[in-house]
Amino acid sequence: QVQVVESGGGLVQAGGSLSLSCAASTNIINLISMGWYRQAPGKQRELVARVTSGGSTNYADSVKGRFTISRGDAKNTVLLQMNSLKPEDSGVYYCNIVGVSDIDISRHFDSWGQGTQVTVSS
Repeated sequence: QVQVVESGGGLVQAGGSLSLSCAASTNIINLISMGWYRQAPGKQRELVARVTSGGSTNYADSVKGRFTISRGDAKNTVLLQMNSLKPEDSGVYYCNIVGVSDIDISRHFDSWGQGTQVTVSS
């Protein structure tokens, strides 16, 4: 079982910045994708940003130009830099990693973190 752990959430004023990080608990020998999703109270979970093994990225329209997703120096990590934050960016941010780990090379895993709270005050 591949565990995914997020860190870096918190409270920030509108216009401020936060950085989120996420790490898988094991070595990823074949990455498919890493992504960040968020869920606000009463709303469905939505994609924020995603990066594939080839380096392609896609972002929600609402965060384009403000958020940047990147692979960390460690190959099992992914970062989300969030700038010019708005109150509507508030929510629980979840990390998702899909790939093949050294725990079981016969199949891919699709793991989610527990989530980290981001609150942007107006």
